[in-house]
Amino acid sequence: MRITGTGHASMRIDTAAGSILCDPWVNPAYFASWFPFPDNSQLDWETLGDVDYLYVSHLHRDHFDAEHLKRFINKKATVLLPEYPTSQLEDELRALGFSSFLRTKSDQVHELDGGLKVMIQALISPTDGPIGDSSLWVEYDGIRVLNQNDARPSDLSRFNELGHVHAHMLQFSGAIWYPMVYELPENAKTAFGKQKRERQFDRTWRYIDDLKADFVFPIAGPPCFLDDELWQFNDIHGDEGNIFPDQSVFLTEYAKVGGTNAVVQLPGSVTELSEGGTKQTTTHPMPVDEFFANKTAHLEEMRERKRPIIEAEKASWRHPEIDVLGELKKRIEPLLEESIYLAKGVGGPVRFDLVSYDGDEIESIVVDFPGKQVRPYADEKVRYRFKTQRELIEHLIFIDEGDWVNSLFLSCRFSAARIGQYNEFVYAFFKCLSEERLQYAEGWYDEHEKAVDAEDTQFGDWTVQRRCPHLKADLSRFGVVEGNVLTCQLHGWKFDLPSGRCLTSVGHKIRASKTS
Repeated sequence: MRITGTGHASMRIDTAAGSILCDPWVNPAYFASWFPFPDNSQLDWETLGDVDYLYVSHLHRDHFDAEHLKRFINKKATVLLPEYPTSQLEDELRALGFSSFLRTKSDQVHELDGGLKVMIQALISPTDGPIGDSSLWVEYDGIRVLNQNDARPSDLSRFNELGHVHAHMLQFSGAIWYPMVYELPENAKTAFGKQKRERQFDRTWRYIDDLKADFVFPIAGPPCFLDDELWQFNDIHGDEGNIFPDQSVFLTEYAKVGGTNAVVQLPGSVTELSEGGTKQTTTHPMPVDEFFANKTAHLEEMRERKRPIIEAEKASWRHPEIDVLGELKKRIEPLLEESIYLAKGVGGPVRFDLVSYDGDEIESIVVDFPGKQVRPYADEKVRYRFKTQRELIEHLIFIDEGDWVNSLFLSCRFSAARIGQYNEFVYAFFKCLSEERLQYAEGWYDEHEKAVDAEDTQFGDWTVQRRCPHLKADLSRFGVVEGNVLTCQLHGWKFDLPSGRCLTSVGHKIRASKTS
């Protein structure tokens, strides 16, 4: 089996029974804020895109690059489609010209021509990607590979059931806007960032330990930020709170916990797995250590080369003809009327401060979840406040974007403030700005709220429900108790055991009791 690194979470897997291209991403994503790093735009994509199978893990735009898919990927390729609750991924791929689809069943092995076997595990909570994320397992001639990309399954037991995995590809770096965009003192922002960075690595070590693959490939990050306005987010400034460590940092941190089996791929690196998957040889377009030693210079060269692309994108965002308040009322109020769980979960008004083109004026608009309306701000307290450029909201309206998380928020082109705890329902709602997505999310939360988890696990004197109230991670494996606080290290959520109260977000009470 041959694995060619093609950047970020992308790779091409070649076997004698066929080739699979995974998550090809080249063009900037999220309002031209994210770029793949190392740069993969100069690879021979005409050749790389001539494959038998295409796998797109989910609809995040650093995995689903519509422009690149349309231009370079063989439209005769069979798409290995995750079993998602909505048809959006298939619909968007069909619109790009793909017509052959294998609709997989989650956790079910599918045997393709020539003895090539694949299994896709689909995660389908409203907080997984844009209504879904997935992992791809591949087996050929006894060699097994798991491309976990940036999916976060509660455990990897299903993959272990299928036999020992030889190569494990997984995320290790950040892929979110927290805490950088929050209006906090710099020392607090650094402290929160350091905590998040440590949790990211801890989660990665747990996944690696679960699977115990022969070789570990750190993938799916970090992106790089080439716009001057976002340049500070690159991990080149000695900031211990930066949440975007790169592969060279992974190697250092992995070595601290005894890791010796990591394989870093640059775009164009080729790994050959042989001897039943127990041996690997990797060739690189240039030495990995040398590349990362010159990271800043590579980024600066990319910044100059990509500057015209960023400027062209920025020039396309303004739509002064759009009545922002009127359009948001038209689009969001019907969804508020239909929302029960999400609206109740948000529990208060959310404010958007829109900065005018010249930066001199601000129009404040409130999405009032209890009142089920979109209206001008009326000097009331709000749970969340987001501040961004008016043209970004205009562009979201212009393109009829149904997922502001997968556009505005991941762009980091905003600042935020909140009162109280993190509220996942805020981001879940703005990920579901369509009838189909909202109905699915409401149904999922309805089912999730009513589910009763009778299994328990033990932490010293504490008996605690085994599954995390957040996304049902197995607390017997991901739970850590310090004093009276339990932390689920899959997503970093914390619970006060005496009261059962969630310390991380509203709702999500845990069942716990202490042996007398």
